[in-house]
Amino acid sequence: MNQYLIPANSKRSMLILGLFTPVDLIIVAIGGLITLALLFAVNAETIQDIGIILTPLLISAAMVSPVPNHRNVWNLTANIYNFFSKRRTYYWRGWCMTHVEEETTNEK
Repeated sequence: MNQYLIPANSKRSMLILGLFTPVDLIIVAIGGLITLALLFAVNAETIQDIGIILTPLLISAAMVSPVPNHRNVWNLTANIYNFFSKRRTYYWRGWCMTHVEEETTNEK
């Protein structure tokens, strides 16, 4: 009988360096380019200036860092962003009210 053993790290072999997808590397590259542009555009005189310049790179690196279940972290981040940025409409009918739909009549 043919029994094949699938190694536990078979999905990791499809990733770049065993950790990153191409989208992850694009995100870090964009963060690095923005940081590089800020480095040449802003005259950094204080530690706060350096922190502001490094912020895009640090955020992009944190987004793609190989934490356990990092795709779940991506989804959580997207859900939080959508919660605070999108309009929300809540429809509520109280439990003590009876819901009666109004009938529309076509008068001719």
